[in-house]
Amino acid sequence: MNDESVRETVREGYAEIAKTGVWSKEQPADASAGGGCCRGGGCCGPTTLGVDDVARAIGYAQDELDTLPEGANLGLSCGNPGAIAALKAGETVRDLGSGGGFDCFLAGPRVGAQGRVIGVDMTPEMLSRARANTKAYRERSGLDNVEFRLGEIEHLPVADKAVDAVISNCVLNLAVDKQRVWHEIARVLKPGGRVAVSDLALLKALPEAVRTDAEALVGCIAGAQLVDEMRGCAEAAGLVGIEMTLKREYVDAFVKADDPLYARIARHLGEGETLGDYVVSVELTARAPGGCCGGGSCC
Repeated sequence: MNDESVRETVREGYAEIAKTGVWSKEQPADASAGGGCCRGGGCCGPTTLGVDDVARAIGYAQDELDTLPEGANLGLSCGNPGAIAALKAGETVRDLGSGGGFDCFLAGPRVGAQGRVIGVDMTPEMLSRARANTKAYRERSGLDNVEFRLGEIEHLPVADKAVDAVISNCVLNLAVDKQRVWHEIARVLKPGGRVAVSDLALLKALPEAVRTDAEALVGCIAGAQLVDEMRGCAEAAGLVGIEMTLKREYVDAFVKADDPLYARIARHLGEGETLGDYVVSVELTARAPGGCCGGGSCC
């Protein structure tokens, strides 16, 4: 697929997920089938893991999940970037690929009434879903500090040096020009500003049949970078203090749950191999040069 067809496939897939909860290139989406799309899996049909099961498995507490507007959690996470970003009261935060608003609604109470959380998503249907959830967020939290904007993460609708923290959850793998995304992250961060990304990355190259599979693309597998390539993009953007933590639990959970997408991908792997030999969940944190990094030391 060329760059534009990749974008359209992703946009089409996530539009369907926003409307019904599931998506399949080969069969009509059917929300009544259960499961939902978990990006790392579940896009092709039912899975034994529900959306809260996925969230708890990657570090979200049930009590914070209980505060969310109904339908904000679509099971589209592969980590908890808001937690590793160490958000503070009064900060301005951008969520890249905000979907139904899941991480934005959790970040809002952390930055408080003087802070601001702005989600950016390229899919109008996702934006509509997130905005529809905002009323319930305001009523439950008593805060009016979350908003959503239409835009591509390669071209953020954000001024230079305007953001204290950027978060993103299992989205960068979907971008066509990943290096440009990282340059955009560096551009919008204030001096010393932080980025916390949770995403899927590769330990080794995927077979061609997987890399060209539309469902594996929407499922956050086919578009993933090698781990070292991800680090290289952050470095090339000028970010410093880069730390990466690899976690195998996310992929292993879907493999054990006989997730339909993961099971289908497994047929293209070598004898004795599992998807966990190729794909891993990554937490990456970094900061923009300059500013004060806290803890009494400036960078």
